[in-house]
Formats: sequence, C-alpha cells, structure tokens
Amino acid sequence: MLQNEKKQSFIELGKFLSQFLENDCKKDNNVLSNDLFFDDFIKLIELSQSHNGWYTPEQVYFAIQSWAQALTEENIDTWLSAYDINIKEPKNIALILAGNIPLVGFHDFLCVLITGHNVLVKTSSNDQHLLPFIAKYLIAINPIFANNITFVDGKLENFDAVIATGSNNTARYFEYYFKDKPSIIRKSRNSVAVLNGKETKEQLIALGEDIFRYFGLGCRNVSKLFVPEGYKFDAFFEAIFEYQDVIHYEKYANNYDYNKAVFLMSNFKLLDNGFLTLKEDVSHASPISSVFYEKYDNIDDLKQRLQTENEQIQCIVSNNLIEKSIPFGKTQTPELWDYADNVDTISFLLIT
Repeated sequence: MLQNEKKQSFIELGKFLSQFLENDCKKDNNVLSNDLFFDDFIKLIELSQSHNGWYTPEQVYFAIQSWAQALTEENIDTWLSAYDINIKEPKNIALILAGNIPLVGFHDFLCVLITGHNVLVKTSSNDQHLLPFIAKYLIAINPIFANNITFVDGKLENFDAVIATGSNNTARYFEYYFKDKPSIIRKSRNSVAVLNGKETKEQLIALGEDIFRYFGLGCRNVSKLFVPEGYKFDAFFEAIFEYQDVIHYEKYANNYDYNKAVFLMSNFKLLDNGFLTLKEDVSHASPISSVFYEKYDNIDDLKQRLQTENEQIQCIVSNNLIEKSIPFGKTQTPELWDYADNVDTISFLLIT
C-alpha cells in the first residue's frame, strides 16, 4: 500500500472519531462508512463501562477526541517528515497491549501500520473492544488493511519483532520470553510535577486534569509532586476542588477509603480534602486517589535527581522549571511524535 494511501486512511479515521463528543455526537454524512459504523460506535462507547468499570463514557469520549485531534493531515505530515519510510519487506510485528486507559495501545498500532508492517495484536483483557472496532472501520474504508491486521486470542506465533507493555514484573517475563527477538519492552512509569509556589490558580486547576484524568490510572498521570521547603498546599487544594465529583464514582471512592485507611493505620501523616490524599513519600508510584509529594531545597539538585531517575518517569510537568517539561493540563494529550518512554517507535520499526 502506498504511503500516502495509508496516511489518508488514518486521516479519514480521525474524521470519523471527531464526531464523538460526550453529550454531543453529531453524524457527518461526508464521513466514510458512517452508515455502517456511527451508531454502533456510540453503543460500544456506552457499553465500555460494562467491559471495564474504569472506562466511563466520559473517559472513553475523552480518549477518542484526543486521537481525533491527533489524526489530522498536518499532524501526520509533521510527524512522518522526520523519517524516510521505505519498507520493502514487511515484517510481522506483535503488540502486547496494556488496558489501563482506553485505546492506550493505539499509538503502537498506528506506528506499525503507517510504516508498512503487519500487526499482530494481543489486547489486554481490560480493553478488548475499542481497538478491534477501529480496525474494522479502517478495513471498511481501505480493504487492503485486512491483510495487515490480525487480533490474536491465544499464543503469539510467527512474528519478527515485539512491542510489549506491562508492569515491572511482567516486563521481566517479556524480556526473557522475547530475548531472541527485536523488542521494545515497556515497564511501569509515573509522571511528576515540579512546583515552586508561583503557579496561577489556572495552572493548578490544569494540574488537576493531569492528576484525575482516567482516575489517575495512566503512566502520564501525575502521581508525585515536588514542592519547595515551606510550600503551603492551600492554593493547590482550592484549585483541584473543581474535581470533587470524582468521589461520586464508586470504584474511585472505594480506593480512596481503602488507601486512606491503610495510610492512617500505618500512622502516616496525611493531607486530605475528602477526595484526594497527599502523603510525603520518596516513591513516584502513588495508589489511586493519592498523590505523593516531596520537598526540595535546590532546583538544580532536583533537576539532577530527575535525570538520574528518568527511567522511572514518563512525564515531567512544570511552569518551565525543568527543561522539556510539559505545561500543566497537557499530559493526556500527547502529540504523535511524543513516544512512550522516549523510545522512538518508528525508528525501531524502520530498522527491525
């Protein structure tokens, strides 16, 4: 398939996805194959929470819109302009996907197909429906994709390279099992925010988006705050009060009650606003409904430490305090060229 034809297929997919906004789905008769897929996709979105309790319609619609905004001709051209894509012998690339947030594996899926390879997908048991539906749509608008996309239920076989995402424990298994294959093995990572006390209320509200989107389940969610000595959390708590409705979601509330009880029984000192606890802790990985924090004396020392711990960190959020940090509120809307773990997936696929 010609590169331009593949690109155009994903642009059309972006147009299809752009129709689906929470409480405002509008059918565009100019979108390809809409009569076959529009109504069924709405039904699937509304059913997603029955497949995975964390996949509320609000979160699924947000994920869909994020991809709709990414899959424009301008974005795809900007992304691919950095590469010379000329695959003469397509390989079979196996994907082992996570399921912590909706469509979390779509970027790997896109990378494999846009480079001209074939994709063998093993979905997570937590996210078995959204990506296969999107694959069906791609095949409907461009039947050639039927030869490039395979979903695997059992054991992965006949593949040339693998991209696998999991926990630190499963990563050790992946590294052993796939030791003879070219691979990208992704482990657990977390995101952090660096504050200096000069943040505006609007920036702190946006930080709440980085914390609470997808209930904090993503590796791009902020789970740790670095604050200067003497930092007062009053402004932070005032700003994130806008997210108080999260406590009305039963699964989140159960985690809040459980984790708070565990902390209190261990006599840990907590800051608490009724839907989020803050605990001083050196770890980056906080449980759902909690954010860890740590104090720093010198920003330069902190920069050096973050560099040392970069393999544990997915994103750093700040008001330009840290080089290449992400603005507040933007962690869950990465660009196509923002690669997980800073590993260039396209470059890997071009040399595989």
